[in-house]
Amino acid sequence: MERYRTYSAEMRELFGKKVYKLSLDAGMTCPNRDGTLGTGGCTFCAGGAGEFAAGRGGLEEQLAAAKERVAFKARDARYVAYFQSYSNTYAPLERLRAVFGPVLDREEIVGLAVGTRPDCLEPEKVAYLEELNREKPVWVELGLQTIHERTARAIRRGYPLAVFDDAAARLKAAGLRVVAHVILNLPGETPEEMLQTVDHVARCGADGIKLHQLHVLRGTDLARMYEQGELRLFSMEEWLAVLEEAVRRLPPDMTVHRLTGDGPKRLLLAPLWTADKKRVLQAVREAFDRDDVRQGSAFCP
Repeated sequence: MERYRTYSAEMRELFGKKVYKLSLDAGMTCPNRDGTLGTGGCTFCAGGAGEFAAGRGGLEEQLAAAKERVAFKARDARYVAYFQSYSNTYAPLERLRAVFGPVLDREEIVGLAVGTRPDCLEPEKVAYLEELNREKPVWVELGLQTIHERTARAIRRGYPLAVFDDAAARLKAAGLRVVAHVILNLPGETPEEMLQTVDHVARCGADGIKLHQLHVLRGTDLARMYEQGELRLFSMEEWLAVLEEAVRRLPPDMTVHRLTGDGPKRLLLAPLWTADKKRVLQAVREAFDRDDVRQGSAFCP
């Protein structure tokens, strides 16, 4: 019995088979990096969440490389094209059409996932994503991280919560699937404040959530804070306790796209226990079984 609704379960419901994500890099940037809002990016960001994208070659080369990575898992596979790096609606509409359209036209691509910021979703871009969604399913992933304005300022997110709420509502009104990213253990937040963010996502109409534990990566402002002893990071046991309660508070029909984040090992400073993904996932399974964790058991509409 599944204790939470997984991404794999959603894909099987939609397509009748396992579907793999291909992480791609469209070569876009972010208003928090190009000087529009700032130049340093968010304090935790080392590469726009695209560390595992299939390189910066052309999309044909990236698609081939990404498919090769999962070729050993299945023959005749189907894929969701996941534009992951930086903010993938932060470009003129013509550029989005040139990038998304040809990829979605491919027979083996059954859907599109677009990672972006909620302040990069002008009406004409939402209308274009709605147009694509009439052909194949489209997920829009929004980097919320926290609902607390104090924390948002500290991590230099660059927009208030109202911008996220507005973007999520407009995307849902257009029939698109919304996935919110949340980071647990952001500097200065208590476990209850982290769970307040989870509660907000649970009630905002989002279709999915990605839960990340905080990673300290080399070259980031967060790394400097860590090296100066200004961060207190979760132990695995502390993280598991918050994660269990977070899953309980999610609506039972929300897809949990991710329970744990991956920090590239060449950049990871802390917490080092996150580098052993098999151990982490085994610890999650054992804790969820031990504590009878069930998604939705503590959800309050």
